[in-house]
Amino acid sequence: MGYLLRRLRGRHVLPFVLLLTVAGCKWVVLSPSGDIAAQQRDLLIISTVLMLLVIIPVLFLTVFFAWKYRQANREARYDPDWDHSTQLELVIWGAPLLIIIWLGALTWMGTHLLDPYRPIERIDSDTPVAAGTEPLEIEAVALDWKWLFIYPQYGVATVNEIAAPVDRPIRFRLTSSTVMNAFFIPALAGQIYAMPGMETKLHAVINEPGEFGGFSSNYSGAGYSGMKFEFHGVDSQAFDQWIAKVRGGEGTLDRAAYLELEKPSENAPVRYFGATDPSLFDDVVSMCVEPGKLCLRDIHGPHGSAQAAEAHGGEGHHSWAPPDALEYDKTTRRGGPMDAHGTNEAAMDHGSEEEH
Repeated sequence: MGYLLRRLRGRHVLPFVLLLTVAGCKWVVLSPSGDIAAQQRDLLIISTVLMLLVIIPVLFLTVFFAWKYRQANREARYDPDWDHSTQLELVIWGAPLLIIIWLGALTWMGTHLLDPYRPIERIDSDTPVAAGTEPLEIEAVALDWKWLFIYPQYGVATVNEIAAPVDRPIRFRLTSSTVMNAFFIPALAGQIYAMPGMETKLHAVINEPGEFGGFSSNYSGAGYSGMKFEFHGVDSQAFDQWIAKVRGGEGTLDRAAYLELEKPSENAPVRYFGATDPSLFDDVVSMCVEPGKLCLRDIHGPHGSAQAAEAHGGEGHHSWAPPDALEYDKTTRRGGPMDAHGTNEAAMDHGSEEEH
């Protein structure tokens, strides 16, 4: 009896487990609700079908030749002197070449038309973006381990929740507070990275109302698995009501509130801020929210570090700013990892630099 159960588990239970696993999957990538994601879905399907035009015949012919020319088949034609067929060579080389050319053309067009930095030109396949339409701007900051969203046009901010009107273009501006992360709403558009000290962009549109999941798709530490948020696709009236609800939130997201919010936390709840500092996002990108920090935009301005040096009344390498103003490693400043002797490694490196 025990032997029979072991046989059943090995041969019959596994297919049912696989079937249940597949049945429980959400095929949101193949059934998106945004036009950009839909176009990316089409590229995925077309590319897969084109590759299967080669793969399926090869798999079929592998089985066919193995069966036809098996040792027991005495009626199979034996032709040891055959070594060339022009027609067969044309098929073997011509078909893959045409597929590669087709795939290359699709890739080139998709790379340019679906560039995340490129403003969208259509709401869907039948509706172009009307002239003069103002996109909804959302500034997204990847924190440890949560997402901060700022609506500069409305002066509000949220944590782990966003909303957007259906059929209105959206322009995301993204950055990170500490380490590289990735922003991904499968129903809306493809993922894009968010990096500290840099700004990336993503343009998209949601075409159907509903609640859609978003998450971090790049490992960023202990609380990475909890970096999830809800994206609400709503009509214009419901969006105005949502903005009004956010305006009744916790108060103003100023520099002090941001620095408190920035501290690492896992599985953070949804939070609303009824007002924001208009320059906060730009300061996050320039890594100078904290008092006394030199903004990267001043260091890397039109005239480089010379501009910053002149602004601070000094000359020479780093002579125009105190060392602390140029220290951007948040982990170190929060008492980061220590070496085997219990000394902060980054602090030792900093001290060595000062000696030189």
